[in-house]
Amino acid sequence: MEPLFALVDVNNFYVSCERLFQPKLEHVPMVVLSNNDGCAVARSAEVKNLGVKMGTPWFKMRDLAIQHGIQALSSNYTLYGDISNRVVSVLRDFTPNLEVYSIDESFLRIESVAHLYGGTQPMGVEIKQRMKDWLGLPVCVGIGSTKTLAKFANHLAKKNPSFSGVCDLSAMPKERLYRLMSEIDVGEVWGIGRNIAKKLHQMGVQTVLDLAQASPQYIRIHFGVVMERVCYELRSVSCLKLEEVDPPRKQIIASRSFGKLVISLEELAESVATHVARAAEKLREQGSVTGAVQVYIQTNPHKLNEPQYSPSILVPLPDTTDNTLQLTDAAMIGLKQIYRKGYRYKKAGVMLALISDKPNQQPSLFEDIDTRGKSANLMGVLDKLNQRFGVGTVRTARTGTKQQWQMRSGNKSKAYTTKWDQLPIAS
Repeated sequence: MEPLFALVDVNNFYVSCERLFQPKLEHVPMVVLSNNDGCAVARSAEVKNLGVKMGTPWFKMRDLAIQHGIQALSSNYTLYGDISNRVVSVLRDFTPNLEVYSIDESFLRIESVAHLYGGTQPMGVEIKQRMKDWLGLPVCVGIGSTKTLAKFANHLAKKNPSFSGVCDLSAMPKERLYRLMSEIDVGEVWGIGRNIAKKLHQMGVQTVLDLAQASPQYIRIHFGVVMERVCYELRSVSCLKLEEVDPPRKQIIASRSFGKLVISLEELAESVATHVARAAEKLREQGSVTGAVQVYIQTNPHKLNEPQYSPSILVPLPDTTDNTLQLTDAAMIGLKQIYRKGYRYKKAGVMLALISDKPNQQPSLFEDIDTRGKSANLMGVLDKLNQRFGVGTVRTARTGTKQQWQMRSGNKSKAYTTKWDQLPIAS
């Protein structure tokens, strides 16, 4: 069978998650704000229609918010992550061949199962309806013979009301497909950023159709093999496979801006230790070990009237490890070397580098095998407790108790699906 892909995308995902448990927000213009309630990372359709762009700082929207009654909520990543997992669980009922592309998007291979639903279009309609009935979430479905065409179809399903949220390019007459391609700017193609789109425009490639009809070899000379594949994908030649298993990350970063400017080494140490714990947990999840820890701190670059300082340091480890305690010790050594008094710090973070597979870990000549086993058992218990009772239930003392540096979340919704005492109550 020729491959056939569907891209399922939840509309305005963060906003839809908030509305799911607060129906009074339906049709109310609203935004979800980034860390420290800084800027808009999600906008309802009503706010988009007001011309508010992604990433607009909240303080610049206050007058508009008062005028139009825009509601602003702090990010609730625990809620969004849990709802995302439920979306994926429902999609797996349609096909086991699935790639979770992002928190709100998934690719499905459907050529072998579409006939069970009466064809590709009816299957797309069934996916859309089931998401609404089972999870209360609005989605759009794009179907195409390649991942790039499925992504393009999803764009059409969102922007063109005539598709009613489901666009199937695989069954569309070529004449209509070419007409639609000729009406969409090339910058809307999946994987084409602003700079590439600008260069394509200068070369006379203005629309999606222009790129589909361009010479792939010519495009490769100017942009490389990735763009060549995009050309072929727009011609219905599948070049991008479904990534059903996430590849292990080669770097793991954990960082967060502070809710207030930090001066003391003690508070910086608490934040760095917290980031190390989160990064180490991700490291163990993918079955890897790391050989180095990079620590960085930085002042607020927007406060130009204050002295600026943004150092970083890479601390190599004597032996690769996934042990939170050992990684924290290394991070503290690095932090003490780069910390300077007299600065007000806005952000701190860590990056785990030199990551390798744990099964291929080279043991140290002087390492005690029993010690390694005890370390693995300790980290296993730590992860199980935190998975069962919540993130941060058990943590190192270096992460502190008050954590006054934590980011601001002035209007955060409840943990409706992950905490018993915050479950929604029907009345």
